[in-house]
Order: sequence, then C-alpha cells, then structure tokens
Amino acid sequence: MLKPLAPRFGIGEWYGHSFIHLSRAQRIAFARDAKKQTKKVAPPCPFVSGGEIKLCNKKGGICSLRLYERLEDGSARALEGDAGKLRVTCPRRFIQNNTVFSEVATIVIGTENPEIIPEIRFLKRPANSTEDTLDTTSRKAEDVGNIDIVLVNSSEDRFNWCALEMQAVYFSGESMSSFFDQIEDYMGPGIPFPDKNRRPDYRSSGPKRLMPQLQIKVPTLRRWGKKMAVVVDVPWFRTNVVDVETVSDISNCDIAWFLIDFDESSNPATLVIRELELQTLEQAVVGLTGGFPVTLTEFESKIREKMLPTR
Repeated sequence: MLKPLAPRFGIGEWYGHSFIHLSRAQRIAFARDAKKQTKKVAPPCPFVSGGEIKLCNKKGGICSLRLYERLEDGSARALEGDAGKLRVTCPRRFIQNNTVFSEVATIVIGTENPEIIPEIRFLKRPANSTEDTLDTTSRKAEDVGNIDIVLVNSSEDRFNWCALEMQAVYFSGESMSSFFDQIEDYMGPGIPFPDKNRRPDYRSSGPKRLMPQLQIKVPTLRRWGKKMAVVVDVPWFRTNVVDVETVSDISNCDIAWFLIDFDESSNPATLVIRELELQTLEQAVVGLTGGFPVTLTEFESKIREKMLPTR
C-alpha cells in the first residue's frame, strides 16, 4: 500500500480542456505542447470570442488548478465539494462566451451588450519625475497605469461606463515542468497524482497585487461617480476577502465583486456568475488585509516576548 499523502493541487484545465476528461494520448500531446510553447508556437485559446484566433499566452497552458487526492493505486481523483473547485490561473478564462462582460454591464451600467474597451491608460507620470529627466524625448508626460477593461453603454444619451478588473490566482511552489515529464511517462490507471507540492498563492494575487490597484484607482473613480467591477472565482474571494461588511445596494458601493464558478457538466466547463458582493473601498481593504489590527497592549507584549533578557 502506498504511503498516505496530503491532497495536492494539480492541473484543473489545460489549454481549455478539463484535465480529468483528457485521454492519455491527449495529456501526452498537451505536455509536449507545453514544453515547446512560445509566444508564436502554442495552441489557440478557446475562450477568446468573436471569431478572433489568439494563441494561448499562459506559460504551460494551464487555465486553472484544482485539488486532488491520491488513491491506493497511485492515481489521482479530484476532491468533491468546495475543496475541489477550479481555481482560475489565467485571466482569459474569465472571458468565456463574454458572460462576464454581459452580466457586469447589465448590473452596473444597464446594458446586456456593452462596448468592450481594453487597456485604457489611467495614471499619468508627472512631467518632472526622475524617469522623465533620463530621457525627455521618450518619457516626458508618459502615461502609466491601466484600467484593464472599460465597459460602455453606448445606447444611452449620457456617456455611461464602468471599470473592470479580472484577477486570477498565481501559484507558488515547484515549476510544472516536472509534472509534464511525469505525464509523458505515466503508465498507471486513471490520471497521475501531482508529483510535487504546488498551491494557489492567494496572498500574492490579493493583498500584494489587487489591493494596491484598488487603492490607486477606486478613489478617483469614486470622485468621478463610477464603479469598479472586479471578477474573481469563488475560492479566491472566500480566501482573500474575509469577515467584512458589505452594502446592500449598488448605489452605495465602490466595488462590485462578481464571483464566478463553473458548471462542469460540459467540457469545457461553463463559466457562471454565482454571487455578487458589494463593498466600499474601505471594507474591501480591511478584508484583503486579512483581519483587524491587534491591540497596542497585545502587540507590545509580543515585542517583549522576543526581546533578549536583560542581564
């Protein structure tokens, strides 16, 4: 009998396909694609709509992760319930069928068919900044900082729009390259159990990446009377935004969180909007920070515990 191992995260979706539904031949083919993938050599991304063909731009082609348990025969089985949910690692996974754009626009700006405007410059570097003095011809007054996507309701007389950010999770641990090798060599039943420990890095994608973006952008959007919509998957939100209050109406929020999940009765799994959470910026920052500050007394007692004893 094999030594028991704790569940491990492995590939959830690969080049748009559910890993647990791939045949052995398909897994081997994808492993070889992943190892030779470049910007110009990669399978097409199946989630880009509108007839436009774009190659996968995610190194290794992994769209999402999921948690697996090892069975007695050495194969892997996806965990059931919340623990086994797909965790999105590529932002393009969010744009399947344009569901997110339609749902966000319907709720925030009142249209099912928004115009989708990508990568709008938001912050402008001061003309007298240090970088400008290095090369005044190319850097002077250069714009920095983007809003990922702007959704526009062009059917209204007034110019109505909202900002949209889509945040996937990073993952930490060993590179997937050794797992690709394992997949090519695997001759056992079912699917292989991940060879090494890897995990979603929620802290890097939440407090370290998204929170500064919100703190920079939302105050200006709030002054303009505009909303920030943020799309994340359910596990991302439940892990990163903890124990904070919400508001009951979109008119009182700064940030509208759209929590997505997947219907896995089809392959590829179909993206669905599961929940809508409305927060002020201050509520979101408290949640992303991961709790409330300890008291001064408690903090100073911890300092004293770590101080070297006086002689």
